[in-house]
Amino acid sequence: MTTTESAAATAQHTAVRIDDVTATALPPGPRLPQAIQTLLFGSYRHQWLPRLRRRHGDVFRLRLFPERDVVQLANVEHIRAVFGGPAEVFHAGEGNVILKPAMGRHSVLLTDEEVHLRARKLLMPAFNGASLRGYRDLITELAEAEVDGWRPGPLRSHERMQAVTLEIILRVVFGVAEGPRLDRLRALLRRIVDIGPVDILGWHQPKLQRFGVWKRDAEVRRTADELIYAEIADRRRAGDLADRRDVLSRLLAVGNGADTDGLTDAELRDQLITLLLAGHETTATALAWSLHELARDPRRLADAVRAADDHDEKHLEAVVKEAMRLHPVISEVARVATRDIEIDGYRIPAGHTVMPSITMVQHDPAHHDDPHAFRPERFTGSGPATGTWFPFGGGVRRCLGAGFSLLESAVVLGEVLRRFHLSPDRPRPERAKARNITMVPARGARLVVRPR
Repeated sequence: MTTTESAAATAQHTAVRIDDVTATALPPGPRLPQAIQTLLFGSYRHQWLPRLRRRHGDVFRLRLFPERDVVQLANVEHIRAVFGGPAEVFHAGEGNVILKPAMGRHSVLLTDEEVHLRARKLLMPAFNGASLRGYRDLITELAEAEVDGWRPGPLRSHERMQAVTLEIILRVVFGVAEGPRLDRLRALLRRIVDIGPVDILGWHQPKLQRFGVWKRDAEVRRTADELIYAEIADRRRAGDLADRRDVLSRLLAVGNGADTDGLTDAELRDQLITLLLAGHETTATALAWSLHELARDPRRLADAVRAADDHDEKHLEAVVKEAMRLHPVISEVARVATRDIEIDGYRIPAGHTVMPSITMVQHDPAHHDDPHAFRPERFTGSGPATGTWFPFGGGVRRCLGAGFSLLESAVVLGEVLRRFHLSPDRPRPERAKARNITMVPARGARLVVRPR
């Protein structure tokens, strides 16, 4: 390492301090009222935050409802330091607390430190390489059934991707067999994942759950929980548990050794709902954006069709990864600082939420040449530099289901492309719009499909 490189590395290391914090100034940020900041962040963050970065730099502070101080990070070195920092200092579970009423207190996304490590250890076997290979056949069967039902003409691809990813979760993750329980769960879970801002308000105001839409939401969740607990009870009694290949059955089969207890029914329920809420909309939206971009790029579409015909899932995975880079479904991840820290010379007080920005990094020309162009070839070969693509988060909190999502996406995309030719329904591409904590195609990623 040269002297210049050594100095740069030292500067990067000291840009984030966990001990010996000396800074006193808070990060800069907009002076707008909290309500206005909350509105802009909730509905226009993909446009507003880059503007704030240009004005204030890579570290800036927002004040969001309810009483939350948020520090956005756009510098890759700062983000790496946060992801690699001590788990007891950067609490991801606290950062996701808004989801607690839906996911439950045991969710792997909402716990921290030892509690999180235990849950992660018990969940990991269900998402290792051998387990993923065991899910492939059923994912393929469900993808084939979905695409076989398509008819030539206009198609809302986001809606169809939501349908197939929900079915995959029900059959591959929950392991529910065909029958009345599957039909009831399908209807209920479809309502649970269709979350709006009004629904979220009711999550955090129990008194509202006695009225109108919030009362109906609470009743849907209670009924779904009853069915999930019934499925767990039946599965515990199943004599063929060891032969089953769904995620729930694998979770029931682990963690019963002398060194640790297995997951309780309540923990299983919370992890299943977490996998539903974290894995349904994100994967469906990534697939919809993939189809949207391919339909508008004949060259990349031809490459992807050839890969589908050759069963080249690495290339299909690259298509989905590039769609996730260009159109991040989740625009940032959250960590709550449990004590005062220092980033780039600014004091971040304990209790502040630090948010590494996926969108600002993945759209940065310093990391991705011509960042607003769709180029799946970025992800062939060595791929982008480490830390410049992180739709699944990073560090010890990187999403456990990342491999499952990418497998599912490659299989579904392959089935679509082997059967249909894609074209846009109009020349102008769709914009992204905020849908609660996700960014989705504003018109549903509309396409025109015709049989090959």
